[in-house]
Amino acid sequence: MRRVISALESTLPALAFVLAIGVGANAMAQSAPTEPTRPAVAGPAGTPAPAAALDKDTDDDYKIGPQDLLEITVYGQPELTRTVQVNSRGRISLPLIGAVDASNRTAFELEQVLAARLSAGLLQNPQVTVFVRDSLTTRFTVEGAVTRPGVFPLKGQTTLLRAMALVGGRSSLGDLTAVRIFRMKDGERQTLTYDLEKIRTGEAEDPIIQNDDLIVVNQSKVRTVLKDSVLSDVMGLINPFSFLK
Repeated sequence: MRRVISALESTLPALAFVLAIGVGANAMAQSAPTEPTRPAVAGPAGTPAPAAALDKDTDDDYKIGPQDLLEITVYGQPELTRTVQVNSRGRISLPLIGAVDASNRTAFELEQVLAARLSAGLLQNPQVTVFVRDSLTTRFTVEGAVTRPGVFPLKGQTTLLRAMALVGGRSSLGDLTAVRIFRMKDGERQTLTYDLEKIRTGEAEDPIIQNDDLIVVNQSKVRTVLKDSVLSDVMGLINPFSFLK
């Protein structure tokens, strides 16, 4: 028994030393500073261009005319952003670049002209947008099977759907699947046909109405036949002499 106790007494210091080393190592591991996780750093973002200048629709065929009211914006240059009216000679005047011919140009074409003039030793890569706010001299005509046919002022960029809304839509006999626009271009008369039902559902583009356009909505043959048939039947019922036929 004494030998066992003596053996334990001789090994206790060694065990205490081993335990001390283990505890110390664990404490050091827990107390050692860990490098914080660094969030991913995004690359430098470029200065965004104005949304209107990113992708211009070159299919906007509306031609600017005298007395039109234009909103001109130069991105990052508030002193150059203003509303101007095209004078009787079809020109506008802006700071730094002076007079510019605007008549008979689309808004997109005028943007390119103004950007070129501003970049000629004045601004670096200027972003210009032009919006036709109002048109005081241009007009279009709607006739045929519509609620209110007539001549209407063309204010700003009016689409075919908006033009139909101005006239109150079609009449009870109107056919919207083959609406025609008659337009003079380069001295020749063009005939353009559009399906308003497809335009309403987004299947076809809504065209821009131009100055002096003539919009014609024809009567639907099916609607006309049905109306005549129903009217004939009603007249036959109320005609007291119909039994004599």
